[in-house]
Amino acid sequence: MDKLAAGNVGRDQSWGWNMSSDPCNDKWIGVSCDTLSKSVKKVVLDELNLTGVLDIGFACKASSLSVLSLHSNNVVGSISEEIRNCKHLTHLYVSGNQISGHLPVSLKQLSNLKRFDISNNNFSGEVPDFSQISGLITFFAQNNQLTGEVPNLDFSHLLQLNISNNNFSGPIPDVKGRFSADSFSGNPGLCGELVSKPCPSTPPSKRKSNHSSIKRFFIYSGYAVLCLIVVLFVAFKLVSKMKPKDDKEAVETNTSRRSYKTSTTTSNESKIAENKSEYSISSVESGVALSSLVVLTSPTGQGLRFEDLLRAPAELLGKGKHGSLYKVMLDNGVTTLAVKRIKDWSVDSKEFKRRMKRLDQTRHPSVLPSVAFYCSQQEKLLVYEYQPNGSLFRLLHGAQSGQAFGWESRLNVAAIVGEALAFMHEELGEDGIAHGNLKSINILFNQNKDPCISEYGLMVFQTQDLSFDFQSSKDALDPAAPTYGSFKADIYSFGVILLELLTGKPVHTNGIDLARWVHSVVTEEWTVEVFDKVLISQGASEERLLNLLHIALKCINPNPYERPNMNQVAVMISTLKDEEDRSSSHP
Repeated sequence: MDKLAAGNVGRDQSWGWNMSSDPCNDKWIGVSCDTLSKSVKKVVLDELNLTGVLDIGFACKASSLSVLSLHSNNVVGSISEEIRNCKHLTHLYVSGNQISGHLPVSLKQLSNLKRFDISNNNFSGEVPDFSQISGLITFFAQNNQLTGEVPNLDFSHLLQLNISNNNFSGPIPDVKGRFSADSFSGNPGLCGELVSKPCPSTPPSKRKSNHSSIKRFFIYSGYAVLCLIVVLFVAFKLVSKMKPKDDKEAVETNTSRRSYKTSTTTSNESKIAENKSEYSISSVESGVALSSLVVLTSPTGQGLRFEDLLRAPAELLGKGKHGSLYKVMLDNGVTTLAVKRIKDWSVDSKEFKRRMKRLDQTRHPSVLPSVAFYCSQQEKLLVYEYQPNGSLFRLLHGAQSGQAFGWESRLNVAAIVGEALAFMHEELGEDGIAHGNLKSINILFNQNKDPCISEYGLMVFQTQDLSFDFQSSKDALDPAAPTYGSFKADIYSFGVILLELLTGKPVHTNGIDLARWVHSVVTEEWTVEVFDKVLISQGASEERLLNLLHIALKCINPNPYERPNMNQVAVMISTLKDEEDRSSSHP
């Protein structure tokens, strides 16, 4: 602070920021800490007329720092390579200052970065490669003197972009149709279809052309040899398969008698962990033909065999209308997996395998990936890493009833889940793979206590899941476009999760549907009555509670066509979260 304020800001005892007090317990101006008041999480010093020098090295000594905001001051200096030490940084806002110099290469090491705003400064030079920061959703760098090509970003994931009024040059890359020419204006050297300026083409020299021809000859020759090898290999396999298989079939007949054990009783998935007994899941229920376990690209599944799952101690975690969930312990408890057994699902084996392999190709840090899957004619199993910190349902409606789950944490869950769902909808839209069964019990908390979506893509679209009043609106949904309906059903389900976060109430209570109840209260103009009293008692902003409620109501609109898409929902929530981040530590 001494460097930042440079003696130009009057500070009394209430400011803190001295060696004789504690930043968390003594409530330093602009500082927010974790719930235990043990570590600094946010430093927000916006619009304080600070005129000193930014010293990133000092700021990053708070190793748990996640938000650093110095918006609209007159700070000078630069962002040094020491920013690599801010490993947990998710939001960096330094817009509206006089900061200069090149952006450090070490920025690309900030793997948790989500929001990056350096607009309206004096930065120059080229932008480092940000493509490996898969969670980055905002990049604002307008009104600087940056040069080089358009920054290398993960445009399929990015939600907000503005690099206008700089000195960028070269072609504008494929931005997946997400951004308009306004994001790139004021850069005379840029070219491409988006800015209606064709890029110049440089014809190759004759020497280069000859070199390329020789190179192509060797490449095609290599392909020809490879094809010949493949043909010979396939022929060998076909001949081998013509040999008698009596012994092999006998073994498979014996093996096919093993399957997951299920009980005859049915209960709601909310009754998690009622059955705590350990048992092996190798007993027989149905004589299905056994096929091999397909291990996907997750490192956890390497070497995993179907027999390992059958023999390992297991615990039934819950049962629902779509199947059962087991906790399976391998290697004497060293590895713990969650196994979902799916029943009564109309998707055939071929489509199931297609879905699982496509999902394995589409990764997001906040969507729980499958470790492996098993598929026979009647039996379908999904294997995940076990998540030890429970579900959003349990956090909201368990014994604690949301007491330790404050407004900022709930808004953070909404933002993370919304952004992850928007990414999956964007990537899997053409494949027609929506979540299909989104609810608070499928929002889990990983080892870092961050939310992640589980069981994505397991369930097919069902019309009765579209809304609480689907009968009055089903004509609005095109019956020839079930894919459209499945994604709109996800948006409805996400809206219900937002209502759970806002009200603290479960989806169904004594036969009362949460969405119906909220609509009735809002209609009677008693809107404030819907909010969880825990949030009100903690001093949550009523304005932002209302804003999130309006987003939720948009999502649960009975007419699917009138619901926003998930990209729009994610941007609305992230904007709301940005406002909360800025105000929570503002003097």
